[in-house]
Amino acid sequence: MGTRREYGRGTLRRRQACPLLTGLPSQLEIWNSHGDRVTRLPKGFVPVATTENSPYAVVRKGEIYGLQFHPEVSHTPRGQVILDNFLKKICGCRGTWTMGSFLKRSVEDVRKQVGGGRVILGLSGGVDSSVAAALLHRAIGNRLRCIFVDNGLLRKDEVESVKRIFGKHRHFNLTVIDARKRFLKRLRGVADPERKRKIIGREFIHVFNEAARKVGRGARFLAQGTLYPDVIESVPIAKATTMWVVCPNG
Repeated sequence: MGTRREYGRGTLRRRQACPLLTGLPSQLEIWNSHGDRVTRLPKGFVPVATTENSPYAVVRKGEIYGLQFHPEVSHTPRGQVILDNFLKKICGCRGTWTMGSFLKRSVEDVRKQVGGGRVILGLSGGVDSSVAAALLHRAIGNRLRCIFVDNGLLRKDEVESVKRIFGKHRHFNLTVIDARKRFLKRLRGVADPERKRKIIGREFIHVFNEAARKVGRGARFLAQGTLYPDVIESVPIAKATTMWVVCPNG
């Protein structure tokens, strides 16, 4: 921990040339948000740039770099150049990815994996599950069955919004389960937030399983919309029939 915190705008001063900072001036406005301070470098690393409070704001060992500021935020005006240098000049990426290419590849992947099968998806109306539902529906149409569980704890008019968007306008194969009484009964008298979380999660599994047995007969896949870090942390066991539809931006 440093003796003082660096938060807000700062000035990055380059001490030696390196590919990461190609095309940038020797002094650069950057954004800090940290309380730690590196006081000694690991073996093989050399300092590249400093800030007011950090002698090692950018360090390098070959093509391995360490940064103690935030190039990814808009408050670092030239941060995009730093990221672009890393991806293209150092890693050799070509920059050909587009949202359209992601969509096309994802739809093709789903069709290849599902074949002529059916898929069940728990639809919450949030970004992750909504993107997953849209991709799956584009790929397999009405062979996707979406189940939406109303637990009585949702935002105002959220149930009607999901019905309108996915059922009425987009014509998804949507089943809405009114389980408000079940959830509220289980939560009656419970004040501890952690106990509430566990009760809600457990009851959701029970309600979802019951609905899936009724409306999802013949389905071979359970789909889940998620961010990629969740896939890394929650890898399904071998031979699991879970389909992960990854949302690039959450």
